Amino acid sequence: MMSKSYTNLLDLASGNFPIMGRERRRLPRVMTVAGVISELDDDQANSVSSDVPSSVMQDRIIIVANQLPVKAKRRPDNKGWSFSWDEDSLLLQLKDGLPEEMEVLYVGSLNVEVDSNEQDDVSQLLLDRFKCVPAFLPHDILSKFYHGFCKQHLWPLFHYMLPFSANHGGRFDRSLWEAYVAANKIFSQRVIEVINPEDDYVWIHDYHLMVLPTFLRRRFNRLRMGFFLHSPFPSSEIYRTLPVREEILKALLNSDLIGFHTFDYARHFLSCCSRMLGLEYQSKRGYIGLDYFGRTVGIKIMPVGIHMGQIESVLRLADKEWRVEELKQQFEGKTVLLGVDDMDIFKGVNLKLLAMEQMLKQHPKWQGRAVLIQIANPARGRGKDLEETQAEIQASIKRINEKFGQPGYEPIVFIDRPVSLSERVAYYTIAECVVVTAVRDGMNLIPYEYIVCRQGNSVSESNSEFSGPKKSMLIVSEFIGCSPSLSGAIRVNPWNIESTAEAMNEAISMVEPEKQLRHEKHYRYVSTHDVAYWSRSVFQDMERTCKDHFRRRCWGIGLGFGFRVIALDPNFRKLSIDAIQSAYLRSKRRAILLDYDGTVMPQTSINKSPSQEVISLINTLCGDVKNTVFVVSGRGRDSLSKWFSPCKKLGIAAEHGYFVRWSADKDWEICGQSNDFGWIQIAEPVMKLYTEATDGSSIETKESALVWHHRDADPGFGSSQAKELLDHLESVLANEPVAAKSGQYIVEVKPQGVSKGVVAEKIFTSMHETGKQADFVLCVGDDRSDEDMFEIIGNAMTNGVLSSNTSVFACTVGQKPSKAKYYLDDPSDVITMLDALAEASDSPPSSDGESASP
Repeated sequence: MMSKSYTNLLDLASGNFPIMGRERRRLPRVMTVAGVISELDDDQANSVSSDVPSSVMQDRIIIVANQLPVKAKRRPDNKGWSFSWDEDSLLLQLKDGLPEEMEVLYVGSLNVEVDSNEQDDVSQLLLDRFKCVPAFLPHDILSKFYHGFCKQHLWPLFHYMLPFSANHGGRFDRSLWEAYVAANKIFSQRVIEVINPEDDYVWIHDYHLMVLPTFLRRRFNRLRMGFFLHSPFPSSEIYRTLPVREEILKALLNSDLIGFHTFDYARHFLSCCSRMLGLEYQSKRGYIGLDYFGRTVGIKIMPVGIHMGQIESVLRLADKEWRVEELKQQFEGKTVLLGVDDMDIFKGVNLKLLAMEQMLKQHPKWQGRAVLIQIANPARGRGKDLEETQAEIQASIKRINEKFGQPGYEPIVFIDRPVSLSERVAYYTIAECVVVTAVRDGMNLIPYEYIVCRQGNSVSESNSEFSGPKKSMLIVSEFIGCSPSLSGAIRVNPWNIESTAEAMNEAISMVEPEKQLRHEKHYRYVSTHDVAYWSRSVFQDMERTCKDHFRRRCWGIGLGFGFRVIALDPNFRKLSIDAIQSAYLRSKRRAILLDYDGTVMPQTSINKSPSQEVISLINTLCGDVKNTVFVVSGRGRDSLSKWFSPCKKLGIAAEHGYFVRWSADKDWEICGQSNDFGWIQIAEPVMKLYTEATDGSSIETKESALVWHHRDADPGFGSSQAKELLDHLESVLANEPVAAKSGQYIVEVKPQGVSKGVVAEKIFTSMHETGKQADFVLCVGDDRSDEDMFEIIGNAMTNGVLSSNTSVFACTVGQKPSKAKYYLDDPSDVITMLDALAEASDSPPSSDGESASP
């Protein structure tokens, strides 16, 4: 059921955050959804979904990122703008891996500020010529969104930097979070203007837009949507410090596919989902998926590559030739090590300088011969930390050059300016080794570029630089995303200055054949795993994950960032009280089976004994001579018989049906296949062993079963121990008449042939054999054990125990995938439904009514 009480997501971030005014819209929009456009334009509108087939069959992909892949410049006459493609943009390059016939539309912001009176014209121009839709952020929101929340909070945190003090990283600022949400909302509005929800894919990029999936999913339940994170994702111990941690996780889970560069980043994300949201992932046939309210959210692990064509075309440029010759003359007789890094606090540039200094100390033979050229790209962030880092770098360069410099020789050459790709290629060509010492980096494609440049191309074979065997050497930090892919590189811990210095010496001292072998291995990988390979693989997984979207029934529920879409069987619907009450009144013999915990008793309740209301309702239902009423629970018979002692005619099935009693004046029947409990002497010591080793776990001893609980243990360790325990128990109990099963935070050992399904079948069969075949069945439960009851009802109708005309209401509690056809939201809904049936019963509770026994 879709929630109709929609609260603007901005209200979640701040109780009185103003709703933004609507922008003027001039962009064309093709609607393929049945409905009125004015309804869709209303931000308060319900989610859009339709069973009407689209009128446009061609798939299209909308790529959404913080910045569009275009460059913008003011015209010389200051009248209007000129635009051109940004050939270095990954968003532009990834088109090579998408199907040729697929149309690509871009949504993002520009890197310039456009006056409000020019925005409509710029929007139309970009859409017509570049298929780009610009999102214009108000200046105050832009500053707080990008330089505030993105760069002061998310960027440091995702790179493992905690704000221990106000001067170190900055404390969490709620107003910056509000601006982040507001900016994401603006991006969503631009997407909504141009989207075809049943034909388009949406691919969202990077940490700037992590809550965008919720805005889009709220409007279009069945939208095919992927997200790729280009930065690291930190361990759960770091991520859990973020005050809005759950809001961001839940927003990301509104995507269909979430991509990461490395398994480490994906593992950290999955760990956060497990520890903070209680979600467990499964791996099926090589694909990792998270079950989230009936939807499978795919997890994609695929490192991005470089654009081979772009690098090779630069290699063919004539202007590169003279630059290479100039550099070869400048560094003639020198061994060049090269560093190319953005100027930020996580690139470890100063650690690299210190390692170079240490190498020159430890290996004096390189003094006067080895040169480290460090290219520093302009900083994208700002702040005190960056200023301190820049000052530290300058101080180190000055000290090292003064200490080891000679006439005509400086060991450190620092280039602090923008360097074009063609000039960068020239430096790659003369460098013996590239050194990357970032302390944390999402991917870092500099090593890939270097490898391709050292390979050269066929046009350049005449060049002496490329005429011999190809070789290259890499020193890479183990904390960067490309490190796992480069198995021939020398991996270092950049914090260990001495180790990095030795790696530098090893790299430039290595024999030529070894350099060649390492280069060949790297080039084979880099040339085949380029950006097209990456985008093709991600898009194919997006297609696979979304293939069932239009076959399933979806509901959007929840407010704010608690919003999620539940995907269920088309026949699954909420139980109508009017419908069940009508069937109840028409029936002659009724079977009512109720689970206890989570069904008539909330799971969160501390006092587990039934309320007076529940006792009264059950007594009323039991007092109706047409009813056979049972409580079917996993709890022990002592507690159930004590709690329901006022209900004399109530049937009770305890411990999942091992013990059955038809009414209070009847004896308990044992329904298990065996009364031999010798297996307890085997299972209990094993469980005790795991309980001692797993803090927060405990053993529950029942008359017929043993249950190991790990709900209060560490989620990861508890789950791991549960799997080990289950395997251990299955091994030692292989020849015993018992079954070991895992459930939600439990591992249970119980006699074979005992389940709620078996006891349900026993009740239906007994009623049938005594001539009281049920023509109305109500079966309500909330967990996995109750699914056995739902399944047995279908079998009972097939074999004639229940009539084919029986009115069956198999009902699960909570909207989730189930074998039941109906659901109620929570135990309070169950009580309301039982109250309606009690009102319709033929007679009130009386001392002479019929018991549950047939």
